[in-house]
Amino acid sequence: MLNRSRRLRTSLAMRNLVAETDLRPRHLIQPHFVQPQAGSTEISSMPGIVNAGVDETVRQVEKDLRKGLASVLLFGVPDEAAKSPDASYCCDHEGVIPQAVRALKKAFGSDLVVMTDVCLCGYTSHGHCGLVDEEGVVQNDETLPLLAEMALRHAEAGADVAAPSDMMDGRVTAIRTLLDQNGFTRTSILSYAIKHAGAFYGPFREAAHSSPKFGDRKTYQMDPRNAREGLRDALLDVEEGADMLMVKPALPNLDLIWRLREAQLAPICAYHVSSEFSSVKAADRLGWVVGDQLMLEHLIAIRRAGADMIVTYAGREAVEKGWIS
Repeated sequence: MLNRSRRLRTSLAMRNLVAETDLRPRHLIQPHFVQPQAGSTEISSMPGIVNAGVDETVRQVEKDLRKGLASVLLFGVPDEAAKSPDASYCCDHEGVIPQAVRALKKAFGSDLVVMTDVCLCGYTSHGHCGLVDEEGVVQNDETLPLLAEMALRHAEAGADVAAPSDMMDGRVTAIRTLLDQNGFTRTSILSYAIKHAGAFYGPFREAAHSSPKFGDRKTYQMDPRNAREGLRDALLDVEEGADMLMVKPALPNLDLIWRLREAQLAPICAYHVSSEFSSVKAADRLGWVVGDQLMLEHLIAIRRAGADMIVTYAGREAVEKGWIS
């Protein structure tokens, strides 16, 4: 037998030598849920993840940064009293995310990449990602100026990257235009280019307190049955000024990560979402799987599909437990 593939599997050193895919701390983006109150609150459906005040967030980021996690994605969790139909709090200069961004950039400067979620769902009293008319229809064009102003507030505070996740058509153009008009030409946009509606976001909605009070998000988030639609929208986002492209959720869309990688030279990010994380945690707790190993295999699969970076709640564990180095 002339060809024996096992020759290249004989030892860990040999397997490392011929490995095609690597996973490093630099590839991971750790999400943070930031609340106005001091202290922290556990999220029951996401073991190890908390809602935390600004000071607590800074302290945790400092620990993570020492271990190599140099990128964060911030989600605001405002008080219920601050929510309104027009989501006005999202544009408050003293809102929880501008405060957190200023504190993080003051503490860590350019050593840390600060990304911010740009979406209305956590700030509206109805829980939808855009403004809603009297008939309960989410309004696309009326929402765009608000999203752009929200991104501008984050940029003014020092955010490196605005990450619109709302899925309104034209929001990249609106954000890019307003940022540029105000001199923030260096602020990047990570567009949620392919984001499917579905059942993968349950634990996140507990964390962000952002479940819609009526209906669902299928009129603006994408249909999971469609692939070409997502690729088309991703390419449109690049034309509108997106610097990086997000695919969400990650594991059900490995095919789209691959196809987008083949079609586009821009950096690609994949979001290893809350249910992907929490399902592994639950199965591990029941003794059905080896959780750490399975979580690592999730992340490797996402990288192998073509993602340059991964938003994952497992980032901290990956570096603390030594899955990656």
